[in-house]
Amino acid sequence: MRLDAAGAHFDRAAADLEGFARPLWGLAPLTAGGGNFDHWEMYRQGLANGSDPAHPEYWGTFSGTDQRMVELAAIGFTMRLLPGVVWDPLPQQAKDNLAAYLKHARQLEYSDSNWKFFRILVDLGLEECGVAFDWSLTEQYLDQLDAFYIADGWYRDGQSRQLDHYVGFAMHFYGLLYATLKKDDQKRAAAYRERAALFAQQIKHWYDDNGGTLAFGRSLTYRFACGGIWAALAFANVEALPWGEIKGHYLRHLRWWAQKPIANRDGILSVGYGYPNLLMSESYNSAASPYWAFKAFLPLALAPDHPFWTADEIEHVGAPHPVPLPHPGMVMIKTPGNVVALSSGQQLGSGLKRWHLRQSSEKYCKFVYSSRYGFSVEVDDRDYDHAAFDGMLAFSDDGSRFRVREGNEQAQIAGNCLYSRWQPWKDVVVETWLVPANPWHIRVHRVSTPRPLHSTEGGFAIAISDFDPVATTDHTRRAIASTTTDISAIVDLGGLRKGRTLRALPNTNLIAAKTLVPQLRGEIDAGTTILVTTAMAMPVGSAAENAMGQVPPAPDLAALEQLFANEGVDVSAMQVS
Repeated sequence: MRLDAAGAHFDRAAADLEGFARPLWGLAPLTAGGGNFDHWEMYRQGLANGSDPAHPEYWGTFSGTDQRMVELAAIGFTMRLLPGVVWDPLPQQAKDNLAAYLKHARQLEYSDSNWKFFRILVDLGLEECGVAFDWSLTEQYLDQLDAFYIADGWYRDGQSRQLDHYVGFAMHFYGLLYATLKKDDQKRAAAYRERAALFAQQIKHWYDDNGGTLAFGRSLTYRFACGGIWAALAFANVEALPWGEIKGHYLRHLRWWAQKPIANRDGILSVGYGYPNLLMSESYNSAASPYWAFKAFLPLALAPDHPFWTADEIEHVGAPHPVPLPHPGMVMIKTPGNVVALSSGQQLGSGLKRWHLRQSSEKYCKFVYSSRYGFSVEVDDRDYDHAAFDGMLAFSDDGSRFRVREGNEQAQIAGNCLYSRWQPWKDVVVETWLVPANPWHIRVHRVSTPRPLHSTEGGFAIAISDFDPVATTDHTRRAIASTTTDISAIVDLGGLRKGRTLRALPNTNLIAAKTLVPQLRGEIDAGTTILVTTAMAMPVGSAAENAMGQVPPAPDLAALEQLFANEGVDVSAMQVS
């Protein structure tokens, strides 16, 4: 299934297989639940052709760790759920070819990450269809996946410091599939259900009252796959929250996406997030990548009388106070129509091999993330004056190139405050403290540099549209941007930086194609400088007006240092050697 000519780092045949397989995440549950899909014969023919080495549509051979391993998981899942639809009607030669292809793939080494679940899903399909294979390889991967578990429902995705949406739409999603479909491994099934229930109690704070979820991390082009955690809880019959609350999170999330221009003219999902956008994509995103979003359709397999469907939706009521999440290193703040995460930063420091991931600093290392305002990616590291830097502090020593927080030497949490130590250059050290002051948040930076630098710090990026009346206030110590829908402000609480409102370059923000970003800019002398910043963004209204009249004061730095000396603990995400 070829959707367009854009490329990914893997070959075209693998990308075409991606387009063929990923819709199965939704089509198989639809059919299992009694829904109609009129084109299963096309899929059966595709399975036969794709696994036949002599056929022009052959999926191709494997060369070590391969993208095909990823896509075969959807086929294994479908074989497990619908053997009478996709396996039994196949001619014997087609069965032999498909079984041989799947068995060959499972003998290769899968990436040391959530990919290990892909062999397990293939094995569940082979088992259901009566194909003999070596189950010891499956046991091996199940044990290795258990080693990724941290505590309190949180997994690593392999030996990485990133705790993002993969925890929900990959690790827990596949675990709950296994718990439901593998009937003779009740010990693991119980563990997967228990972990997912713990995770739900925390990940619910990543969702706002409109159904938007925290824009954070990689693979955001999978979009409503983020709702896969609620879908999998329903499929596995895990009432981690009251059914009406799970259903509410799930359906609000789908409605939120339904209001976004995420499809091309012919209805095909685009690469992007809030709109088509290749700038924010990863090297592994082909045109078919977004169809992992179909994981959210797993509840279609449930009977109409399942309590997930019969329960009344419960409205979202976020916590009125900041919620610390020690494992991902976040403090969550609920504001109207939005959820904000103060983030210690999860990206690699000097101790680990860095991922080859575009815009990794923007995806993991900003000080703050949001469901309503998303975040922006930078498109040119040689254009300091036109960079957005929303939720970031940037430095330049030549007025052209810049550095931001790319990794931490240390990251800690104490109560509902965060601390990190990072080095934009080897000779420059920055310590950052993040403090909630709902609806504002405060950033304290201690910058130690042997040479002068220029700094720019950004608030939240807010959307602007054509002919939208825009108001900006750029003064010493503050910048304020407002439109007919939103207001964003940043204030210098401890210095004389100048305010500036930037019209960001188009297509840099994940939510909106055009945005305004209030910034603070100023020179930093050699030596040690303290910067104290507060920022907020809200929908226009009385709550925003009240917030603008109650700018929080600067915190006492000595008290913050004492807090972390007494109570600071290392963020779990960073504890990988």
